[in-house]
Amino acid sequence: MTEKVAEKVNIVINQKWCKKCGICAFFCPTNVLELDAKNGVMVKDLSACIKCKLCELRCPDFAIEVIVEGDERENTGS
Repeated sequence: MTEKVAEKVNIVINQKWCKKCGICAFFCPTNVLELDAKNGVMVKDLSACIKCKLCELRCPDFAIEVIVEGDERENTGS
């Protein structure tokens, strides 16, 4: 039997690697990210994240990572 567990998401931005290009924010379909000229990319609304990982895939410097926890897990019932 398989039990669906609510997925939790976390977005990790490595500010040392981020060059503030804004590509990740531009490709985000739900405006989770915003570009701040002083601080670089910041998470504006994590609850709007649909876990598409377009930000992670498009970042040319690998400065952003979308971590999804709680994918489908087997419920062994033991």
